[in-house]
Amino acid sequence: MTEHDERPRKEWKEYPRLRAPVYFTRTMRALFRRRRTPTDALGGVSVYTDEEPPPGAQLKAEIFLPDGSSVVCRTEVAWVEKLSDGGPARCEVGLKFTAIHPLDRARLSGVLDRP
Repeated sequence: MTEHDERPRKEWKEYPRLRAPVYFTRTMRALFRRRRTPTDALGGVSVYTDEEPPPGAQLKAEIFLPDGSSVVCRTEVAWVEKLSDGGPARCEVGLKFTAIHPLDRARLSGVLDRP
């Protein structure tokens, strides 16, 4: 994958870095499920992880917020970038939201680093 500064600026806006712990598990792709495109600016997030999910993988994510609550959503791996040794994790992963409640999307705004 490309280095951070080579990634188009538009992509950075689409995947602001999430500053909250995330637990994700792989899900099976529904055969006849229609895809819905997010209608507002928060189409996904980027996270640091030592796991390396393949691009296109469907993941169920639980994001733990500072107030002790959590947000559960479905995502798809948009991109994976391996990081150099000594970095915060082995990979940075772009997660595109495929299902998230609009109120939960708003709750995430406080734990995002925007460019």
